[in-house]
Amino acid sequence: MLPGSIQITGETLSGAEVKDICDSLKENTVRLLSVRGCQFSDRDFGRVCRGVAESHSLAQLNLNLGVVSSITRTKQLADALKTNRSIQTLFLHGSPLLDAGLVALNTALSTHPSLVCLDLGDCMLGDEAVRLICGMLPPDGAKSGLRELTLSANPAITTKGWARLAVAVAHSSQLRVLNLDYNPLGDQIAGMLAVAVASSRTLEVLDLEGTGLTNQSAQIFLDMVENYPTSLRVLVLAENDISPELQQQISDLLSEGEEEEDKEAEAQANANANAPLACEKIAWIPHSTGERAAICREMGGETTYQLCAGTARSPLAAPLPGSANNTGGREEGRRKAHHL
Repeated sequence: MLPGSIQITGETLSGAEVKDICDSLKENTVRLLSVRGCQFSDRDFGRVCRGVAESHSLAQLNLNLGVVSSITRTKQLADALKTNRSIQTLFLHGSPLLDAGLVALNTALSTHPSLVCLDLGDCMLGDEAVRLICGMLPPDGAKSGLRELTLSANPAITTKGWARLAVAVAHSSQLRVLNLDYNPLGDQIAGMLAVAVASSRTLEVLDLEGTGLTNQSAQIFLDMVENYPTSLRVLVLAENDISPELQQQISDLLSEGEEEEDKEAEAQANANANAPLACEKIAWIPHSTGERAAICREMGGETTYQLCAGTARSPLAAPLPGSANNTGGREEGRRKAHHL
């Protein structure tokens, strides 16, 4: 039986339900576990963590919206991650971790062999947490690191913390997607990030929605994409004091670069048309776009069990993880950030 998914939203979980989750984890029948916004006892949270530690199939773990609500739970999660070797994507959006929580999680996160996508949005983080996160973005030639990082809505991070992150991004050999939406960055920090983007050979998506930018920042990004080679393909500038004309110019230039790459790829494919096909593992694609489709293909037609507040328990056809049925995205954090 292929691994499936368990998705439960906003429920108070009983001991029996927690036991079912733990049994599924230990039997390696779960690839995606989402209990976002759920309520259960500290004892049951510990049981789930032990199940996570023992699972060899779990690839995505969603604990968004306050599930990791204390330093005790943070330490239990850290212990589980030290043993687990399969998780690729971890969502902790909306958890009151503080810097102390990142200190407790740091060793487990930075040494995890499979983790490539980490959501720490709205986790009340500060500069010390950013310093630790930068260690998960190793420079060229070092160990592998994160490919997608979300730090949305962490207003306690200062200019010093963002400057440190910009340096790490500039030299990261892995990072593809960086979400910094709904932080009070301003034009000065945006200028630092523009330099980081120009230096990075991997960053493809940068989300700066609602970060207090003006046309000054937009002009810097426009000059960068117009005059210098860059890997950047998506730059989100919505909800800023930036003219629609400047945003459109930047978008058009980034689209042109993507079209040129597509033409080069097509030419290469034509040149290799007679080459034998290789059977290789699907490459990682940013979680916010195609990775979800890749997971869906792997999960194929197996049964998934989904429970949302106010619905009955029933086996459903496996939903596309990027669809409305998926609970693994950042949409809930973004809505929350609007009201900060």
